[in-house]
Amino acid sequence: MTAKKISFLFLLTASCSNLLAQINKKSDTLVSKAITHVTVNTQHNAIRPVMPDLQGGFLYAGKKTDVVTMSAMDADISLKSGRQVFAKVPGVFVYDMDGNGNQVNIASRGLDPHRGWELNNRKDGVLTNSDMYGYPASHYSMPFESIDRIEFVRGTGSLQYGAQYGGMLNYVSKKPDTSKPFSFESINTAGSYNMLSSYNAIGGTLGKISYYGYYYKKARNGYRKGEQTTAQAQSLMLRYLPSSKIMLQVEWSRSAYLYKIPGQLTDAMFMADPRQATRNRNYFNPDIHIPSIQLEWHPSASTEIKLLSSAVLGIRNSVLFDKPTNIQDTINASTGAYNNRQVDIDRFNSYTTELRIMQHYTTGKYLSTMVAGLQYMNNDLHRTQLGKGTTGSDFDLSLTDPVWGRDIHLKTGNIALFAENKWQLNKRMELTAGMRVESGTTKMSGKIAYYPDHAIPVQMKRRFPLFGLGWIYRVNERSQLYAGWSQSYRPMVFKDLVPSSLYERVDPSIRDSKGYNMEAGFKGGNAAVKWDITWFMLKQDNRFGTLAQTEAGTGQLYTYRTNTGNSLATGAEIFVQYDWQSANTRYSIFTSSAFMHARYTSGQAKNGVNQNINIKGNKLESAPDLITRNGITVKQKGISVTVLYSYTSSTYADALNTEIAPVTTGAVGKVPGYGIVDLMSTCRVLKEVELRININNLLNKKYFTKRPLFYPGPGIWPSDGRNASISLSVKL
Repeated sequence: MTAKKISFLFLLTASCSNLLAQINKKSDTLVSKAITHVTVNTQHNAIRPVMPDLQGGFLYAGKKTDVVTMSAMDADISLKSGRQVFAKVPGVFVYDMDGNGNQVNIASRGLDPHRGWELNNRKDGVLTNSDMYGYPASHYSMPFESIDRIEFVRGTGSLQYGAQYGGMLNYVSKKPDTSKPFSFESINTAGSYNMLSSYNAIGGTLGKISYYGYYYKKARNGYRKGEQTTAQAQSLMLRYLPSSKIMLQVEWSRSAYLYKIPGQLTDAMFMADPRQATRNRNYFNPDIHIPSIQLEWHPSASTEIKLLSSAVLGIRNSVLFDKPTNIQDTINASTGAYNNRQVDIDRFNSYTTELRIMQHYTTGKYLSTMVAGLQYMNNDLHRTQLGKGTTGSDFDLSLTDPVWGRDIHLKTGNIALFAENKWQLNKRMELTAGMRVESGTTKMSGKIAYYPDHAIPVQMKRRFPLFGLGWIYRVNERSQLYAGWSQSYRPMVFKDLVPSSLYERVDPSIRDSKGYNMEAGFKGGNAAVKWDITWFMLKQDNRFGTLAQTEAGTGQLYTYRTNTGNSLATGAEIFVQYDWQSANTRYSIFTSSAFMHARYTSGQAKNGVNQNINIKGNKLESAPDLITRNGITVKQKGISVTVLYSYTSSTYADALNTEIAPVTTGAVGKVPGYGIVDLMSTCRVLKEVELRININNLLNKKYFTKRPLFYPGPGIWPSDGRNASISLSVKL
């Protein structure tokens, strides 16, 4: 971090400290007990884990939510196995482009899973998307050993946290022990392909100050030949409670990894040997810092105020021989050396401040709640690309030519005002309504070597309101009907706005994608059966794509980036779990399934050089008709064993729904369906000691989940075959 950024954080800390001092002088009465009487929690013991109606300045009533408790699963958290971690969250599509646990690549309801960039990604409420308006992927990658639970809110809650179609994914960290001044936890894992990882954390409470910090390190060679990952992460949190009404928390977290990328395959290569590599000189390296400071104040039993200021500061590096699969990375006969690689470096400077106010009030004899606030973002994405790198084989970002092919700043200032209210109409029925107003400007400036300066889009504005509604009917204390509708949008990100060559142009009238989420469901349960069944609809208009165009007068062909069509995804998300006990053994069996019909309702897509094809009725890319995960868990005397079967039906890689992949590249074509069996187990050796043994892909299924069209290269990226890990956890 630069001195300027550090000064900014110290100034922010000092300002909040002064505010704390002023608040403390005004009042110091106990309100924590009173607050518990006005916070309605829907998480009944007989119902599967969901978000409470109200929490942390957010209103979740009437929205589709899920809570994944890490300690309650037998999942392989060392490798962040998405199909295991999200096994009981129906409809989560997991993109396994490497099995090293570098990133979480998930989506739902027909959206793109690439690094979760259709989601509002958060850690303890702090935004972690690298740049929401320029590059919304989340390059920050915390160890799952540090996570207590994962909260997933679908897109109907978007008015409060951000207008992403995919919803909000919030990783809630482990908290310091408040009962003792010092505690220690160590989780060490060994596994296939020379995998070793170590997570070590300390925490505790000293008077009014609590602290928690960890250091994490991991190395793994990888399933494919030449593949390798080294990763590390650190975090430090300090919390100060000057009174029962006020909390001040300062936190800094970092993640960094270096991934040696084995390259994409064609279909023939995959069938012959999915473990082979086509690249031995490609590397990817994000290094992300996330500082934050937050202040919570409860001035009365009915009011909660929360101020959170955070930043995503870091860099995304890559050095690649970035060519199609059929172009081999070999020695150039004329030079006697390898060809030069391409160097790309992105620098993230993203700042977010959120002010939230939650106010409880009575309407007649019932309690109502309003949540309102303001979110301000100020981002500067500095992207330097197409640098001429070295001919070497190690990780080297140096250039042999100082001039970048692209050197561009994408700066965004955006302010959003939001308000949502919950009315208790009677003992059983609740209604919510809300609005979000977005107002911002994105400006692009810089140089593209192959493109005229005046043709670069320089300014994009957004000014529009978004609306939402929600409804709850509590059938009894254990079950409820719910429904919701909320508008969403997706801003034009960097890759939508930057032409890749002189023969590609961007529509000056290109617009943000807009649409909505709609859902209705029934959830509940008893001591034996738990269920959550939801119907959903996700509409997305003004999707981005490319068309073939011809220059008037000259007849010159070019590719035109513009809004190319609309889509609609509908379906059902079903979760049912049955628990029973026989003697000293407890059993649990569940199904978590999603049926989806995701299609283009209108639009065109470029086919070849000079032809556009009508894609109405075609399937959306990476949108399977069926995702189902089914498992059985057996628990006895501190031992828990789970068998999980996951099945994902076939998908297409492109909007044209190409059936047969090109022989030379494998870049488009059908992705076959696949079924995977995992065996997971946990053993509580002592109160302080836990052992986990996992066998992933038990039957050694050969499969892949997606054919990416851009990073890390167009083609097939095989998922891991059979692999195993063993973890030992000690907590003192």
